[in-house]
Amino acid sequence: MHHVLLDRWSQRASALHARDPRAKIIVLLVFLIVLATTPVQAVVMVGIQAALLAAAVLLAGLPFAGVLARAAVVLPFSLTFGLISWLAGEPLRALALVEKSYLSTLAVLLVVGTTPLPRLLSGLEALGVPRLLVLVAQFLYRYLFVISEQAQHMRVAAACRQGSSRHRRPRFHAAAGALAMLFARSYNRAEGVHRAMLARAFTGRFSTLGSLRFGAVDGLFVVATSLFLVLVRLQ
Repeated sequence: MHHVLLDRWSQRASALHARDPRAKIIVLLVFLIVLATTPVQAVVMVGIQAALLAAAVLLAGLPFAGVLARAAVVLPFSLTFGLISWLAGEPLRALALVEKSYLSTLAVLLVVGTTPLPRLLSGLEALGVPRLLVLVAQFLYRYLFVISEQAQHMRVAAACRQGSSRHRRPRFHAAAGALAMLFARSYNRAEGVHRAMLARAFTGRFSTLGSLRFGAVDGLFVVATSLFLVLVRLQ
């Protein structure tokens, strides 16, 4: 599963992993703004931005091919809109759309792959993101494993029943029944988790093991990287 792999990547040790999540979020925002405002004909600027991301992936010690492959998840959508722009007589805009969407996904994946999600969400909250949104993301991350485990159990059970049953229902009905059962089981599990959290005096905020520390190195990382991106954009 992708979230399991990203969690493993974020537990590695590198100079990029050690940076404060707030510093990486700020640099990510600067990069996305610079990339979005880069003219469609500025091929050299886009190449420099791509090279910077490639260097960051190597610096973080992440598998280069794996990161590139997982960032390609956005290509079916960007290629569709790129094809529309191409047919409309704007080939440069079509290429820029595909390039920018892929590089944006790669940048986000790099930040997520070098920051444990609890610390990343704590950094977002410290930067002013509404606590309700952060709380929903934390719940989704923590209990996505529970839902996926339920789905795996149901898949095995369905495979066993199909092997011994004489009458097979249409696939649509089987999928609808499985989805309804998964929803019911997830709802029951959510109620149990909610009662357990109340019994443990949950106050509406997840606590992290360590507090965030924005040091001098983090400040230098933000200033140097942001200044480099802005200077490249102004060329």
